[in-house]
Amino acid sequence: MYTLGINAVFHDSAACILKDGILIAAAEDERFTHIKHGKRPVPFSTWELPFHAIDYCLQVAGIHLNDVDHVAYSFDPYLLLGEKYRNKPVIEVPLFQSPGSANTEWLNPWDSLFLSYIINAPRQLKDGYPHHLQKRFKGTRLDSFQFHYVEHHLSHGASAFHPSPFTEAAVMTFDGRGELATTTYNVGSGTSLDRIGQVNMPHSLGLLYEEITSYLGFLHSSDEYKVMALASYGKPEFINDFREMIQVSSGGQYTITNKNFEERFGPSRLRHEEFTSHHFNIARSLQLALEEKVLDIADWLHRETRQDNLCMAGGVALNCVLNARIRDKGPFKKVWVQPASGDSGTALGAAIWIDAQQRQSHQKDFEMTHAYWGPEYSDAEIEKFMKWAKVPYRKLEDVARETAEILAQDKIIGWYQGRMEFGPRALGSRSILASPISPSMQARLNEVKDREDFRPVAPVVLEEDAHEWFENAEYSPYMLFIYNVKPDKADKIPAVRHVDGTARIQTINRDQHPSYYKLLEEFKKITGVPVLVNTSFNTLGKPIVCSPRDAIECFWTSPFDALIIGSFLIEKDCR
Repeated sequence: MYTLGINAVFHDSAACILKDGILIAAAEDERFTHIKHGKRPVPFSTWELPFHAIDYCLQVAGIHLNDVDHVAYSFDPYLLLGEKYRNKPVIEVPLFQSPGSANTEWLNPWDSLFLSYIINAPRQLKDGYPHHLQKRFKGTRLDSFQFHYVEHHLSHGASAFHPSPFTEAAVMTFDGRGELATTTYNVGSGTSLDRIGQVNMPHSLGLLYEEITSYLGFLHSSDEYKVMALASYGKPEFINDFREMIQVSSGGQYTITNKNFEERFGPSRLRHEEFTSHHFNIARSLQLALEEKVLDIADWLHRETRQDNLCMAGGVALNCVLNARIRDKGPFKKVWVQPASGDSGTALGAAIWIDAQQRQSHQKDFEMTHAYWGPEYSDAEIEKFMKWAKVPYRKLEDVARETAEILAQDKIIGWYQGRMEFGPRALGSRSILASPISPSMQARLNEVKDREDFRPVAPVVLEEDAHEWFENAEYSPYMLFIYNVKPDKADKIPAVRHVDGTARIQTINRDQHPSYYKLLEEFKKITGVPVLVNTSFNTLGKPIVCSPRDAIECFWTSPFDALIIGSFLIEKDCR
């Protein structure tokens, strides 16, 4: 049985496909279209389905869309419309010419347009595909598959619990918004999720973080991670303001009120204005308040569920500083976070949920031990493109050893190996790598990628060596938690030590990514350091590269030194 999962409503459009409960492919649409996050999260973009990601998933499965049994879409419009409209052939909804002035019972006056697109998603899937993708879409029959709408936060929750290593766990999801819910609490057991509470719009920790992201001059629903980085430079001078805004009550409930930012903090920052300590302090206060309030909620959830394990998803769960605080100060013994915690992961959650229901499976069939579910290209395909494009290259005899030698010379490389990562983190398949030994490397990488100078860069470390370099470090393959750099190692890897002494580490073992692991081994042999800097293979405002063409175009238009793509080396003539 094939189950296709789709996320298309807000941002990070994505698709995945399961065969009899086992994930075989997953990808974000942005990697194919080169549009960051796939699209902006506005109501009139909801019609855009992730056709390129769907096409890739069908290609891996070797099937046409007609061969799919179930399609799971990670949003249920009838939670907003009302159950009385479900399965009705015609639904009359108002369409406002001036939505901002409309007096309506709808949560948002744009919702009529928004919901119309969602309800018509099956028909758009049938005949809205781009012309060049017709091989796996043309002739699609709507009666060839069953289409399912899955609640957005149920999709987040299923993505967190079902692929986790736990058979039982508490499950917590936070994001901007779903249909109505912004936060949910569940108990997972087997393949079931029992909802024990939720927080609804307009109260949302995710939206609060987004709004401060905009206030600080960043792009909301995109740059929240920059606010997290900025927070390390500030002091919590405004912590009481945020404590006043966020009021946690019993049962995991909270309200967010009095968000009068300009009255509290002064004029908002414009995009290209200089950062000041004032901005740092706002970011620090927000981050600390978020950590405090989520810890309070985690304490309640633990008391309520009496579970030792916690699973998390939703965009807020990509906040690695928050995750580490829950790990270190929270009541749960083990914490697992979905690596595609943002909306892209809801495609996986919706598919897993529907698959288990349709197969009437009561035991989990799939555990997510890595994030490498995207496209890969063979040496033959890579070389064919380079010859066609007349790109100078040479084949390496020992990729790991020769690449390690280049890195030991303090050069910056593009590293393009194996299947692309699913989720927002580059984890050694589409990465820019460098030595962490030089103190100037962070600044060099930020210049190469045209990033803000306050942004840290992250380390990858051999799993068996992680505890020697980072305090209490353990299995952490997805860059979702921070750890303190050990004081006696700080001077040896200054490039990856953030201003607060932490690093957002990725551990790697041989089973997850053999070529990546071997490179770390070879670098350790040369330098004695089992750590490399790993940042995503892209430049400002662009998604992570996907195809060989993407990688080579990015390389030749960016100031880094070499590209290792499959078994081949491309170097720039620096004479």
